[in-house]
Amino acid sequence: MSNIIEIKDLHFRYGSSDEKESAEVLKGIDLNIKKGEFVAVLGHNGCGKSTLAKHLNAILIPTSGTVTVGGIDTKNEEKLFELRQFAGMVFQNPDNQIVSSIVEEDVAFALENLGVPYEEMRQRVDDSLKAVNMYDYRMHSPSQLSGGQKQRVAIAGVIAMRPECIILDEPTAMLDPQGRKEVLAAIHKMNREMGITIVLITHYMDEAADCDRVVVMDKGKVVLDNVPEKVFSQVETLKSIGLDVPQVTELAWELRKAGFDISPEIISEKECVEAIEKLFSKRSEK
Repeated sequence: MSNIIEIKDLHFRYGSSDEKESAEVLKGIDLNIKKGEFVAVLGHNGCGKSTLAKHLNAILIPTSGTVTVGGIDTKNEEKLFELRQFAGMVFQNPDNQIVSSIVEEDVAFALENLGVPYEEMRQRVDDSLKAVNMYDYRMHSPSQLSGGQKQRVAIAGVIAMRPECIILDEPTAMLDPQGRKEVLAAIHKMNREMGITIVLITHYMDEAADCDRVVVMDKGKVVLDNVPEKVFSQVETLKSIGLDVPQVTELAWELRKAGFDISPEIISEKECVEAIEKLFSKRSEK
């Protein structure tokens, strides 16, 4: 499987690179993401994860190092339009991305600007709204929608561009639990059924636990990068940089500290229940 994103020795500081007083936000990031992967990027506020996300869509340009997305160097201004068709971006606040007074018109907005023929545009808009389960709301005003529904409309607008990769910068941070559930279901469906590579910036442990891979950042650097089970088993490391772990993982960790023979790589409630049942069955056999 080929890399769709390649980041080599990425450094970034806001302001001029020769301004000593400006703090370096990213400090030598090396990261590759394969086509079709679903990758979560975790870290506390100020660790640089949102700054990293903005490099994947050329909203920010490296102070030094390179970011290549779909074979395009993000520093290449001549290919900026092509890059942003290849890699779409969804932000935290859906209100900042919705520009029309009717849902289907909003999803069609970028396609109209691209000059996509009407019949193709109609098909893309319908397909995109169906992909996020918002087709029945196509004639509604976005102002009538919940936060989760608005975010799904924003995602549909990106899907309509038919990108190979979508970067989502804390898309559920402003949503209630139901809205989070709706948006995450839509994101996983895109990845599973459409093969779109997903980079999800989040601070929710349960969201990261459902991804293929978790990248943890701290102070502008990548400190952990592995499958969720391996990353979340590093409980003490994560706590030392101000992060939590899924509740079931912490329970398993506490049980291990108490001397129980239980796997440190538990990340789901089902795994936790099965492991505890196994512990009880062993005790009853003695």
